[in-house]
Amino acid sequence: MTDSTPALAIRARDLLFAWPGKALVIEIEQFSVARGERVFLRGPSGSGKSTLLGLLGGVLTPARGEVSLLGIEISALSASARDRFRGEHLGFIFQMFNLIPYLSVLENVLLPAGFSPARAARVGGDLQAEGRRLLAALGLGASDLLGRPVTELSIGQQQRVAAARALLGKPEIIVADEPTSSLDHDAREDFLQLLMSECRTQGSTLLFVSHDTSLGHLFDRVVSLGDLNRAGRT
Repeated sequence: MTDSTPALAIRARDLLFAWPGKALVIEIEQFSVARGERVFLRGPSGSGKSTLLGLLGGVLTPARGEVSLLGIEISALSASARDRFRGEHLGFIFQMFNLIPYLSVLENVLLPAGFSPARAARVGGDLQAEGRRLLAALGLGASDLLGRPVTELSIGQQQRVAAARALLGKPEIIVADEPTSSLDHDAREDFLQLLMSECRTQGSTLLFVSHDTSLGHLFDRVVSLGDLNRAGRT
């Protein structure tokens, strides 16, 4: 089903979710992010942030309600169609990065192209050159790093590899789940400035989720999950 508001990158309506046998975790009347917008979604640990991202990314399906991405109601798609859509249009930066330890830096960055021909096609040329360009844009341009296993990198360097991987193939939506929690304040700001610059270059929407309120001033808009989510309110 096509949503009637294609100018939105993300739209959720009347969203309910609970784990089996548990109380509601998510109860959201409406949440939306415009295309190209950079939104900071804040909330403490255990507030349902990662669950909401699972719903918005089509990893989880709501008990009730709709989730639309780029004008497509993904909550109405089959599991395989959601997987394909997610691979083609979303880039995820995880809190623990989820890099493949036995692959090199560049091989990790190129992984999305192996799973999504659409992402590979959007590069429109040399995949390795694009991987190197992204790494350089994120401060990892040294040639001696490209072939090294990611396990030899610092936490900050691994974070940038994860961001480059998420950005490969110009996905329209980038979702970042607490990716800066292991960094000090100055390193967080440096990383975010680089990430936002590349999102602007590619025209990607950025939904950044964190409990660190000090980063909010860098974004177009700050949304409190506590205000948004009615689950658990007394």
